[in-house]
Amino acid sequence: MAVGETALLQKTTIATAAATQYRGMQTTGAAVTAGGTGYPAATGGAIGDAIALTLVGTAIGESGAAVAFGALLEFDSSGRYITRTTGTIVARSWTAAAAAGALMEIHVIAN
Repeated sequence: MAVGETALLQKTTIATAAATQYRGMQTTGAAVTAGGTGYPAATGGAIGDAIALTLVGTAIGESGAAVAFGALLEFDSSGRYITRTTGTIVARSWTAAAAAGALMEIHVIAN
């Protein structure tokens, strides 16, 4: 299945940590923590750069492990999306990921 996105609301913030496209970032511009809160970065950038975060809709996310279709997701320590165990639910997968590093479509969940 093709990976796409339908971003309904994006917010721009200034990165206070290096941002990698398709990984999670906090709305303050800080890096996410494992199991913490955040949103997918639609753009990447260095410290001081403006980056876009998708707050509502679907987005492209980078997986940190294999993920099944429909799984609830949380962040790993690198800001990638993994199947939720005990962390904050930040998204639901709309496509599966076979392994870490795969791009998948995710439905963003406000957190």
